[in-house]
Amino acid sequence: MYPEPLVMPMKQELISTGFEECLTPESVDKAIAQSGTVLMVVNSVCGCAAGAARPGVKASLQTSKKPAHLYTVFAGYDVDAVTQARKHFAPYPPSSPAIALF
Repeated sequence: MYPEPLVMPMKQELISTGFEECLTPESVDKAIAQSGTVLMVVNSVCGCAAGAARPGVKASLQTSKKPAHLYTVFAGYDVDAVTQARKHFAPYPPSSPAIALF
């Protein structure tokens, strides 16, 4: 598990953009079950997340058409929530970062 001081700025990058954290498996299920389009991002400390995923997701929201709901989980930190999110991503294999529309 990654240390909190390392993870928090990376979490905040999406939260400050309007994403809501899912910290438990139940919150993941509740988020995905909502009506309307749900964007779920598996955030990560890796360079792929920093260099492409977070900037790309943020850029994708700079348009008039946006998903109704924005959620995120953090790999290597919110372990149970990430495991639950990845169950919904099936049949795609686990990856960090990862992005899915429901």
